[in-house]
Amino acid sequence: MSASDPGWKQARTFRFLSATYTPETGKAKLRYALDDAAGNSTRLVETITFPYSPWPSEPSRQDALQKALRLLHLVAGVSYYKAVVPPSVEMEGEPIDRPFAMFLNDLYIQGLAEFAYQNEIDLSSKIDFQSLCAQDPLPPVVPPELVLPERALVAMGGGKDSLVALTLLQEQEMESQPICVGSAHLIEDTTRAAGLPLLRIGRQLDPALAEMNREGALNGHVPVTAINSAILLCASVLYGYRYIVFANERSADQATMRIGRDQEINHQYSKTSRFEAGFRALIKREVSPDIEYFSILRPYSELAIVGRFSQLDQYHDVFSSCNRNFHLDGSRTVGRWCGDCPKCRFTALALAVFMSPEEVTAIQGTDLLNDSDQLDGFRELCRLGREKPFECVGEYGECRAAMQALASDKAWRDHAVVVALLPELAGVETPSLESVISASERHFIPSVLVPEALTASFDSNAD
Repeated sequence: MSASDPGWKQARTFRFLSATYTPETGKAKLRYALDDAAGNSTRLVETITFPYSPWPSEPSRQDALQKALRLLHLVAGVSYYKAVVPPSVEMEGEPIDRPFAMFLNDLYIQGLAEFAYQNEIDLSSKIDFQSLCAQDPLPPVVPPELVLPERALVAMGGGKDSLVALTLLQEQEMESQPICVGSAHLIEDTTRAAGLPLLRIGRQLDPALAEMNREGALNGHVPVTAINSAILLCASVLYGYRYIVFANERSADQATMRIGRDQEINHQYSKTSRFEAGFRALIKREVSPDIEYFSILRPYSELAIVGRFSQLDQYHDVFSSCNRNFHLDGSRTVGRWCGDCPKCRFTALALAVFMSPEEVTAIQGTDLLNDSDQLDGFRELCRLGREKPFECVGEYGECRAAMQALASDKAWRDHAVVVALLPELAGVETPSLESVISASERHFIPSVLVPEALTASFDSNAD
């Protein structure tokens, strides 16, 4: 059945069919189905393309790849499951065990929490991957031991965070390969400035999904960092890299919104330390204990990272932290900054703490902190009578600390946004800039990368 047939709208079951990899083409195929009660099935296929068609010669890495591919298949299915959110989920092939099921429950419920909130859906009553577990206990998982080179795949997003992560690894003399998923050209601009080639993994969603969306399928935010993490896991096995390094900061742990006392909605769920811990454990149980997945920026707030980035002027004219530049179907703005979104506003605010108005304007092409039309957007960032936006921005506490610091800076204190919000900050709790910039001890950075040295490299920004 095609997506144009209305049968998918009555789907009662979402099925994970199969995941295969063809070494001759470097293509992985992830297959899914939406079945209705009459037995009609809408088939969906996602394609992941790994350049240079790699195929590991060692049987242990071939085994690890199959396990990583299975994990990717289950994680990436979130993009298709959400189209209908059917009440039943089934899986072809071997069943999963309870720890795997609990990880998937967490990913689908928490990773789709924003989507569920905006579409008024209760996912907790629909998602239960424990139903896919074997009736009898499965034999203990024995993941293959791998001999992988001591080098790192570094996830690049074209923005300040991934560039700081790459710089930290270079300072530790770790052999690093920038890698991205998708076709955003700005990412290659940043790696070129770093003097390194970019390894680009292709990802093609089934075209039928876009057709279904036009026909009224449910749509909204998915945990894309989780999907990219699973893709990079496959890449680490295929290309031979022990370390998979992301640039997810401490600030991602703060919920975007709280509903009542118990429910949190976090736009950045798959960037949180909770997801990182769960994914690390799953890799070591299911794929190999010899692969290290971690964020090298986990100890630091967004503001601390921007402080470090402000010193990396070789990247100031090539980076962009405006998400309208980074979509699978291409950029949705002209230039590197749209100048009217939460990411642009947060970047302006954070950079201003460490740079002059002229320097920030040279980067973004405009002075957002002197634009009264941006007031409500900055109120959202600081949570001044408005909720934090559903975007990858810093904690509202660090935004308040940054705004408070600008009020004491003669270069910024007369800017329209700073003048307007200073009285409003007087009525809310605002942490000190020093406390925001200080590093946390909670992280998963391997000892070989010397966390103490990394911490010291950030402390100078608090002066």
